[in-house]
Amino acid sequence: MRCQEDRVDRRKFHYSEPDYTRPVLNISDYFAQRFKNRLTFLYGKSRVENIYPELERILKVYYAHKTPMMLEWEKNFDPENRFTECDAILITYGDLIKAPNQKPLRTLSQLSETYLRNVINTLHILPFFPSSSDRGFAVMDFEEVDPNLGTWDDILELKKDFKLMFDGVFNHVSSKSRWFQEFLNQNPQFLDFFVVFSTKQQLSPDQLRLIVRPRTTPILTEFNTLNGKRLVWTTFSQDQIDLNYHNPHVLLKMIEILLTYVRRGADIIRLDAVTYLWEELGTSCVHLEQTHTIIKLFRDILNAVAPHVAIITETNVPHQENIRYFGNGRDEAQMVYNFALPPLVLHSFQTENAKKLTEWSATLKKPSDEATFFNFLDSHDGVGVMAVQGILSQEEIDLMALRVVEHGGYISYKANPDGSLSPYELNITWFSAINNEDSDEPMEIQVSRYIASRAIALVLMGVPGIYLHGFLGSKNDADLVIEEKSTRSINRKTLNKKELLRSLENPQTTTYHVTRKLVRLIEIRKRQRAFHPNSPQKILKIADEVFCVIRYTQDHKEIILTLTNVSSKRILLNIKLEEWGILGNHHWRDLLSKRAFKTEANHLSLVINPYEILWLKALNGKFRILD
Repeated sequence: MRCQEDRVDRRKFHYSEPDYTRPVLNISDYFAQRFKNRLTFLYGKSRVENIYPELERILKVYYAHKTPMMLEWEKNFDPENRFTECDAILITYGDLIKAPNQKPLRTLSQLSETYLRNVINTLHILPFFPSSSDRGFAVMDFEEVDPNLGTWDDILELKKDFKLMFDGVFNHVSSKSRWFQEFLNQNPQFLDFFVVFSTKQQLSPDQLRLIVRPRTTPILTEFNTLNGKRLVWTTFSQDQIDLNYHNPHVLLKMIEILLTYVRRGADIIRLDAVTYLWEELGTSCVHLEQTHTIIKLFRDILNAVAPHVAIITETNVPHQENIRYFGNGRDEAQMVYNFALPPLVLHSFQTENAKKLTEWSATLKKPSDEATFFNFLDSHDGVGVMAVQGILSQEEIDLMALRVVEHGGYISYKANPDGSLSPYELNITWFSAINNEDSDEPMEIQVSRYIASRAIALVLMGVPGIYLHGFLGSKNDADLVIEEKSTRSINRKTLNKKELLRSLENPQTTTYHVTRKLVRLIEIRKRQRAFHPNSPQKILKIADEVFCVIRYTQDHKEIILTLTNVSSKRILLNIKLEEWGILGNHHWRDLLSKRAFKTEANHLSLVINPYEILWLKALNGKFRILD
C-alpha cells in the first residue's frame, strides 16, 4: 500500500550532538543571495554584513547534526509529494489524556499507537514547553519540554509511528521567561528584545486606532524594571510579551530555535499568531511585508538545510488576507489554515443550506503543487469567524453566534478601531455546535449529522486535520469554563485514560460511534489517489442542501463524485454531468456503502438521505473531463 511504502524512520535523521569531523555546510550562492536579500529588506544593506555571518554559523551548526541517512534520503525528497492522500493530522495538547503514575506524553504515545497508527499519520502536539498561561502559548523556555508532560525522549518516541507538528510561538514570550526577566533587570543584551515605551503618549490615538487587535485587553502593559516603569507591547495578554523583530538578534535567535525543533523531530512548524510578528507604528501592524519576508526567510532556510520540513501559518483573518501567506505558492508557507471552512460548514448545517459554502469553495485555487490548505473544523480555541467577513453577512455571523450560545457555547469578542466589539471566535465543541444536546433526537441522527459535517473537510483539496475532542465527538464541558474562568476551556477537558478506553469500546456512547465512523472514512480516503492535495477539484452547484465536490487524478484515470447532504431532508438529485465537463456514461460505486449507480444519457439520478455521505467512484477507467 502506498501509504505504508512512504514510511521512513525519521528518528534517525539527527545526531544528539554535532559531528564536526565532517566537512561543514557549503551554502550555495543561490541560497546565500536569497538570505541576504531578505535580510536587506528587513534591516538595510549596511547591517547585513554583520548579520549574515551569524546566520551562516547557525545553519552550519544545524547541518552538523544531520546524519548520513538524512542526507541520503533528502536526495530523493519530492516537495510535490510532501503531502499526499495519506496525510491526516490529529491536533492535541500533550496532556489531554492522563493516567495515574504516567507522564501524559507517554500516555498519548501508547494510545496513539493502539488507536491511531495507520489512520492518522501526523500528530500536532500543541505547545509542550514550560509555560505560565494561555494553555501553553505563554512560553517560558522554547527549548525544553514541560517536565509535567514528559521529556524530549517522549517526543522522540512518538516519532516511531507519526510525523510531528510543533508550534513556533514566535510572536511573544511569557512575562516569566528568562528573556523578559533579564529585560526587567535591564540587562543591556535584552533591552531591545521587546517593544518598549516610556509613556503612553508615545503611542498616539491615531496610531492606536490603526492597530488591528485580536483581543479587548490593552495593547500596552506596564512593568516595573530596575530603571523604573516601562510599557511593553502585549498583543494577546499581559503575560504574553511581543518580541521586537526590529532587533536582528531576535530573528537570529528564533531561527536557531526553529532549527532546534527540526533537530528534535518536527516535520511541520506551525507559526502561531504570525500575523502580528512585526510592529510598525502608523500601520495596522498586521500582514506587514516584513512579516511575510520573515516567513519567506524561514522557508528559504528550511529549503536549504531541511527541505522535508514544512511551514504552516495560523492566521485567523479574512480569507483573502489568509491565503496571501502562500506567497507565490512556492516561496512562503507550504500549508495555510483554511480558516473560512469551519464557520461556513457550521453555517451550512445550522441553516440546512450549503449555498454559501458551495460558492466560496468554487473560488478556491490550488496555490501550487508544493502548497495546499489545512482543512480543519475545530481547534483548541474554537471556531474563528474573522475569515468569513465578506463571505457571510454580519447578520449571518451574528445569527450563527446566537445559535452557538443556544447550544451551550460562548462568544469571544475583539476590539474594533471605533471602540466597538464584534465576534472573533465561537467557543464550543464541534459536536455541540452541530447538535443541540438538549434535543430529544436519537443519537444515530446526531452522529450522522456530525460525521457529515466532518466529511466535508475530508473531500476538499488539502490536508485534513481534526482536534482530539472532535475525533472523539466530545460535548461541551461547562464546568471547566467556570473552574478555569475561560470560555475556551469548554473544549479542553482532560480525559481519564481508563474512562476514555471504556467509551471507545462501549456501543452506548457517542465516542464509540463517532470514532469508528471517522476512522473508516479516513481509511477509505487514504486509498484514493483522487484525494491527493494536488488532484484537481470541481465544485458542483446541484442543490442548496447538498455540498458536491468532484475530485479526479491529474491523469484523468480516477474520478470521485462526493455528495454530502447538510439537511434533514431526503433530496432527489438529477445531475447533468455534461454541464460540469464530465463526458461519457459511467458506472459508479459508492466507496462507503458499496452501492452501484449508473449514468444514463449523461445524467446521474439518485436519492440522498438526510445527512448522508456518498463518495461515488467511476468504474469505467479513463474518462474525459473538461477543466
